[in-house]
Amino acid sequence: MTAEIRDDRFYEAVGKDVKVERLATDFIFTEGPAWHPVEGHLTFSDIIGNRMHRWTPNADGGGEMSVFREPSNMGNGSTYDSEGRLLTCEHATSRVVRAEGGGDSVVLATHYEGKELNSPNDIVVKSDGGIYFTDPTSGRSAEYGVLRDPELEFQGVFRLEPGPGPGGKLTLLADDFERPNGLCFSLDEKRLFVNDTRRRHIRVFDVGEGGAVSGGEVWADVTGELDGVPDGMKMDSAGSLFCTGPGGIHVFAPDTACLGVILVPEPPANFIWGGDDMRSLFITARTSLYHARVSTPGKKLF
Repeated sequence: MTAEIRDDRFYEAVGKDVKVERLATDFIFTEGPAWHPVEGHLTFSDIIGNRMHRWTPNADGGGEMSVFREPSNMGNGSTYDSEGRLLTCEHATSRVVRAEGGGDSVVLATHYEGKELNSPNDIVVKSDGGIYFTDPTSGRSAEYGVLRDPELEFQGVFRLEPGPGPGGKLTLLADDFERPNGLCFSLDEKRLFVNDTRRRHIRVFDVGEGGAVSGGEVWADVTGELDGVPDGMKMDSAGSLFCTGPGGIHVFAPDTACLGVILVPEPPANFIWGGDDMRSLFITARTSLYHARVSTPGKKLF
């Protein structure tokens, strides 16, 4: 078993015999996995490789790899909206873009109050169409993007209004982070969870009418001695919160208890559920793409 057990409830969410297996390797820094529940494929980014890949399972039990977008403008986090369009955060351009038919990209967000965004990082879409994303300065470093000075004086969380056109109203929700990163909604969408990589904790906000948020207290710390930090974060269909961290993917119960860690051979940056039954956990971890089968399914992105 590839896991560190901290609470027996871990077995309900993950299983008693979880095995992490490598599907593909020879990348530089994998991120942003998004599973298409209708077409049945996984799209993910190699940030530093400046390329987005697509993995499609085949009849032999393996999968076929293809290039989805190159260059990707150092794309990072991705998700799908309710119409099945892929939304991606770009480090090199400080943009949020949406893939349209034929692969063309429509730019959704670039600036806030006349200043260029830092480097949009991770992204989720609420059922009302509102787009929420984190905006740290990671993509303005030579390590994870293009070295350049930030124009904004903060690293925040934003909401982009839904609408038929490419550019809706952009609202700043919170600006008191050191390095905002992964984010996800509770199952009823009444709470928004956002982690802070540098502070190594997860915060929770109450979501009000019109998508505004309040609160923001620390919900849980992400602890451990192995390599890895809070980064990608999502919730399964039973309300367990999964978050990358030291050693692998940490699994939290609704009462904030850390139930255990799915151990991954390389520090993971992100993950997504997929497959026909949504019980296949795809993990992007540095140079490789990994896979594990879990007990409780994840939620479809649309």
